[in-house]
Amino acid sequence: MKEKSLKDRALVRTSWVSTVGNALLSLAKIIVGILSGSLAVISDGIYSAIDVIISIVMIFTARIMSRPPSPQYAYGYEKAEGIATKVLSLVIFYAGIQMLISSVQSLFSSEAKELPDVIAIYVTAFSIIGKSGLSFYQYRQGKRINSSLLIANAKNMQNDVVISVGVLAGLFFTFVLKLPVLDTITGFIISLFIIKTSIGIFMDSNTDLMDGVKDVSVYNKIFEAVEKIPGASNPHRVRSRQIGNMYMIALDIEADGGISLNEAHNIAEAVENSIKRTVENVYDIVVHVEPIGTHRSGEKFGVNEKIIE
Repeated sequence: MKEKSLKDRALVRTSWVSTVGNALLSLAKIIVGILSGSLAVISDGIYSAIDVIISIVMIFTARIMSRPPSPQYAYGYEKAEGIATKVLSLVIFYAGIQMLISSVQSLFSSEAKELPDVIAIYVTAFSIIGKSGLSFYQYRQGKRINSSLLIANAKNMQNDVVISVGVLAGLFFTFVLKLPVLDTITGFIISLFIIKTSIGIFMDSNTDLMDGVKDVSVYNKIFEAVEKIPGASNPHRVRSRQIGNMYMIALDIEADGGISLNEAHNIAEAVENSIKRTVENVYDIVVHVEPIGTHRSGEKFGVNEKIIE
């Protein structure tokens, strides 16, 4: 419980740092983009503004995750993180589509295009430095507390850095070649990159919401843990899913049908403790003991050692 509380506090603190940092960078880029007449810089600023919204969603999500289990949600509220990650991907996708539409409209516009002001270069360079720092901080914190939401947002910020580098390169060639249309083309390319990123985050969050595991090697660890316990055999119908960053594990094992209930309980408890020593971040384990030879193959759910091999 203490570990969960520390994770929630770290998530909120990191989200506030991201909110303030992105708000300052967004405001600077939008104002300078408007004053300098750079569509690429304005788009970059709008994308940073969306990051502010995402950070606020993260803070709200952390509050939900900190709630204790209830009769309606007996497993707690950790899956709110996966839902928020899905929302995050949709927000990024929407931003990419809007930028794509604006860029295409500008490309085919009959209005004369003017060179943006040189201040656009300075604010973009400042944005690259600021975003790099925020991205590194969020990724490090996400890895430390094993938060998919923080890691996803850190990847989004890494994309921001790439976007800003693209904007800077576009501005450079715009001034060197004196072709204002390059600024618009840069915005178009950036919008495609944003859309691709949003799809990647969307697909990555499916595992958690569909009760899967991102690392299937966890099953090999479970089988190895069972093998260490005398009297326990044939682990089957093994199911593992993630609640936030924690594993929920259920499995059946076989034991001698002639032993007492107390002995069967001790074997099940030993299996549970062995799995907890082998697998990190275990939320809960349910072990069902069957007499040897009573297992019927062909269950719809779960895996066994033959499936994993």
